[in-house]
Amino acid sequence: MDRRLRRAPDAEWVLMYRLGLSRKRIAELVRVHPAVVGYHLVIARRQDPGLETAHHAAAAARTSPSPRSLARMDEIIAWIMAEARLPRGHSENRGERSMARWLSDRRREAAEGTLDPAYRDGLARVPEWTGNHRAIADEARWHDRLAELVDFRAEGNDWPRHHDYASEREHTLGVWIHAQRYKRRRGDLDPAKVMLLDQAAPGWQTGRKRGRTPRRRPVPGCAHCGQVEPSTQLKAVPTGVQPGPSGAGPEPG
Repeated sequence: MDRRLRRAPDAEWVLMYRLGLSRKRIAELVRVHPAVVGYHLVIARRQDPGLETAHHAAAAARTSPSPRSLARMDEIIAWIMAEARLPRGHSENRGERSMARWLSDRRREAAEGTLDPAYRDGLARVPEWTGNHRAIADEARWHDRLAELVDFRAEGNDWPRHHDYASEREHTLGVWIHAQRYKRRRGDLDPAKVMLLDQAAPGWQTGRKRGRTPRRRPVPGCAHCGQVEPSTQLKAVPTGVQPGPSGAGPEPG
């Protein structure tokens, strides 16, 4: 396991982000999945509220797209307008797949807040280029929930429950982790997210240990403790023998 994953946030990755590098670019440079970098950045932004502002400022100061890059954008926009649709990444046409990848990179930059203004203004001519806004928001929310889960466990809490919960915070995290376990069992959870959960929250798939402390069976005689007080217990006597007047023993026959 990469030791850096246990010490989120990674100082080197945070510095690269502060200097304006995108999550994808950082992942490429350090050779990890972008989701891992994203998790570290969520923690870093919580610790340093000014990190995001510094990142945007550094990204804006970087070199603007070259004339060739802007010409490529114009080419893709013209294609979209002519075809009245967005390019498909699974198309059999190599050129269309290339355009789809280019748009995918711009969407990622837009989600991370690093999209160059020249691209932003040019692509404004085709508003549908941004694709599924809900998917982008869901991805960001997933990383936030993971960070919240790590914080919850670090405070000494057991795994959050989605029922019999003690707070709304526990309920929210309990519902989320329950959904992740369900998706994992069905094979529907992204392998990158499984890896990230394994590294950031070991034991998440098992959760709380099953079983409850056995309940004590109530015994008639004590309304509060469920047991008969020793002073009121009756000793068993043989059948047909009546206890004496004092209750201390049987009467002579």
